Order: sequence, then structure tokens, then C-alpha cells
Amino acid sequence: MTPKSIQIAGQTIGHDARPYVIAEMSGNHNHSLDRALEIVDAAAQSGADALKLQTYTADTMTLDCDGPGFVIEDEKSLWNGRQLHELYVEAHTPWDWHQPIMDRCASHGMHCFSTPFDATAVDFLEELGMPAYKIASFEMIDLPLIRKVAETGKPMIISTGMATVVEIGEALRTCREAGNDQVVILKCTSTYPATPENTNIATIPNMRETFGCLVGLSDHTMGTGVAVAATALGAVLVEKHFTLARADGGVDSAFSLEPAELALLREETERAWQALGKITYGGTKAESASKQFRRSLYVAKDMAEGEAFTAESLRSVRPGYGLEPKYYDTLLGKRVNRAVAKGTPVDWDLIA
Repeated sequence: MTPKSIQIAGQTIGHDARPYVIAEMSGNHNHSLDRALEIVDAAAQSGADALKLQTYTADTMTLDCDGPGFVIEDEKSLWNGRQLHELYVEAHTPWDWHQPIMDRCASHGMHCFSTPFDATAVDFLEELGMPAYKIASFEMIDLPLIRKVAETGKPMIISTGMATVVEIGEALRTCREAGNDQVVILKCTSTYPATPENTNIATIPNMRETFGCLVGLSDHTMGTGVAVAATALGAVLVEKHFTLARADGGVDSAFSLEPAELALLREETERAWQALGKITYGGTKAESASKQFRRSLYVAKDMAEGEAFTAESLRSVRPGYGLEPKYYDTLLGKRVNRAVAKGTPVDWDLIA
């Protein structure tokens, strides 16, 4: 059974709450703490519920070497030709920036948490009092790391990326065995940027049913359309990379939202969530006044007592105060029991 909700620092994440929007800073600070703090301010002003960091060093992420696999060789990649260690040196957020960034988030009433990439990062983040943790899609097969995070007892958000059903099941079992069932899993396409055609968000309802937990979206596509559609499919959380301006550059800037786009994401995902409502037929209370504009049966010309309805004297028109049009054939040939003026709504008490 899918849990109804989880709580992050007292805020509800679930189907009865608007989508929880996370602005991912990643390396878009471009090695400037001042810029990082400006990103926090812009994310808060754009309506984000949380700002997310990544906590690692190049040495906790990879080895400093040029051997096979340690240099990206993919012409489609934004980072083609880059050495992994050098890329992570550029992209990492200095650990001594975490506290001032968290303090700035708190000043806006916005949550701040991070993605740890090894056990030392978890220990560091625990000292800072993280309210939640994110597991990146590439790390979701690192069961020792997941166990370490789960043992904190904090809510966990796990991107699934390329993970198979078995791998997702293993990650969730690791969380639950550690006594932590406060988990949201994210549909995620681990390409940067991702295309809508390769996002397959139809998987979201199946993930919810298969794994019995809340599901969200980690979205690397451009724009807001995929996130809005995911919300309509039941995503309770949306994570998007965020920057002040793509033109400023940065390791993730090419697929990051700018402030106006994040504000639109906030607005449109909330509208999509509001529109879901519940299964209903027969009109809502708000529609009741509109019933007068439905078609109904009316007397279309003056009629004398005893005169029979014909196609000329009985019409289906607006407004809707007469009998329903389904009685048209039944009433043809029936006689009225009194003189009736044109424009009279037809009711059974007119019939002889």
C-alpha cells in the first residue's frame, strides 16, 4: 500500500499536498559563494520548497587518473573529453559553504538538504542537521551508502535513473531493513539534458503500484511540460536543476531552469495537482448554475387548447428549464390541455 505522505521538516509531501519543488544548485555557483547565495534567493523568490546541494570532493567521487573510463568519451555529452576528477573539482560545492547556504535558505523559510556521495559526506551533513537526504541515480546501487543514510532516520529521496526493478527493490529493502520507510523514489532519465521522448513518465503510476511508495520526478528536460505531465500522473515531487542565467555558463547550466521558468514550474505543477481532484460525474457544485444553459423542450409558437405538438411547435432550445430533449419523440402528437404561449418551457402538466 502506498503511504499517504511523508514529512520533511514538518511539510507534507504526498498526494494531498501540492507538488514539492526542489531547486538543484549543483555546480551552477561557478565557484562563487556570493553567486550561490544569489541562487538561494532566486529559488526562494521563484517558489521552490527546497534548495538541494551535492556534497562530495573530487577525491571522494573518483580517482585522479586518465585511464580507460576516467575520461568522458561521448560526443553527445556536455562533458565530452573531460577527465572525471577535473570535472568534479570544478563542479563540487566547498563543504565550508554548506552552513552559510543553509542559513540563507532558513532566512527564506526554505528547506535545504543535500546529496551525499560517500560515508564521510553523510557524517558531515548529519553535523549540520540535514532535514532530508537525496540519493543520486548513479549512487542508487551503492547499498552501503543507502544503508548509512537510511540509518539517520531522515526522509530519503532516491533517483532511480537506469535502475532495474530488481535494483530499485534492493535499494528500498535496504532502507526498510534499516527502519526507514520515509522514502520517495524519483523517475529519472540519466542523460543531461534529457529529451521528453526518452523520459517515459508513464512509468510513474506503475512505480507507485510496484514498489508501494510515493513517486516523484527528477527532470533533466528543458522547460516545464514534462514536470506538469508527471504531476498529472501522480508525481508528488519535482526536482529541477536551477541557475540564475544559462548564459552565465557552468557545468549544469545548459539544462537548468532560470528564475522565471522555475516560477512557472511552481505555478503550473500546482495547477495540474489542483486539477486532479477526484473521480466525479454529474457536474460539480460550481457547475450547478450552468445547467440553465443546457437544451430543453420549449413551446415554439402559440398553441390553442387541445392542439397537438408538431415539429413547428415543439423545439429543443436553450435555456434548460423545460423537459429534457430525450422526450421529444414521446411528446410529438401529444395535445396540450390549455392555451400555451410561445416560449413556455414544456412540462408534463401541459399534456392533456
